[in-house]
Amino acid sequence: MRAYRGRALLLALPLKSLIQRFAFVLLVGAAITIMILSRAEPRLVDNLRGAVGDAATPILEFLSHPAASFASLVEQVDAALDVHAENARLEAQNAQLLKWQAVAAQISRENEELRQFLHVVPDPNASFTTARVISDSGGPFVRTVLINAGKKNNVRKGQAAITNEGLTGRVVSAGQHSARILLLTDLNSRIPVVVVSSRERAVLAGDNTPNPRLEFLAVDARVHVGNRIVTSGQGGIFPPGLPVGIVSSVSEERALVQPYVNWDRLEYVTVLDYTLPGFLPETKRAGRIGEFR
Repeated sequence: MRAYRGRALLLALPLKSLIQRFAFVLLVGAAITIMILSRAEPRLVDNLRGAVGDAATPILEFLSHPAASFASLVEQVDAALDVHAENARLEAQNAQLLKWQAVAAQISRENEELRQFLHVVPDPNASFTTARVISDSGGPFVRTVLINAGKKNNVRKGQAAITNEGLTGRVVSAGQHSARILLLTDLNSRIPVVVVSSRERAVLAGDNTPNPRLEFLAVDARVHVGNRIVTSGQGGIFPPGLPVGIVSSVSEERALVQPYVNWDRLEYVTVLDYTLPGFLPETKRAGRIGEFR
């Protein structure tokens, strides 16, 4: 038996050597043959290529499953690691927010205690009415708009009008079902404001241009381009803190403000019912307006 195996091994070695020697030549010859056939019989080569592809597809698909499974496993591991890292980050953020929540609650309690201790009078709660702009003046000397809400909707003279961008102006006249709003760019508009960064007080005066000016500023007022302007609340007509605009230019003569409101897209306004008692004169007309409240 051993002699037979040795004899078979001796016969196989020359055959293996012969195949290895001529394998490269055979492959080159097969490639040249296929190139010649592709030129002479392209349809035959296409059919042969399709048959080879069809035969190899099941094998490649079978071999691709382990690779796809491994790739899916790697993706799942990466996703698990990402979720773990995200959970750790969210836990740290949640702990930080809880800490800030405790600080905010403590400050709120302290403010309430101080207000009670100092007998601070709270600001009145403001209600509001939202109306649609149905007309504008369109003239060179007047900057007003007409809205479709009036006394029947608790809109009255002196109330502030705002949009989601900022302050628009104030109501100058009110009918039963409509009211006219004087825009803050109008020549007759005067609004008490404050510079947020420096707390400098001033009056925003319109001049029929897109950029109203700041008047009655202190001589050493700290006003710079880009400073935010909000209502100061002085006079009791406008609530404090309503956004007005930003300072667009500053010179020795004047400081101009770019309002937040886009006048070309003014479609809806909200009228605020915010008036401190005693600031509007008690006239017969005011009494009649109050009957609708």
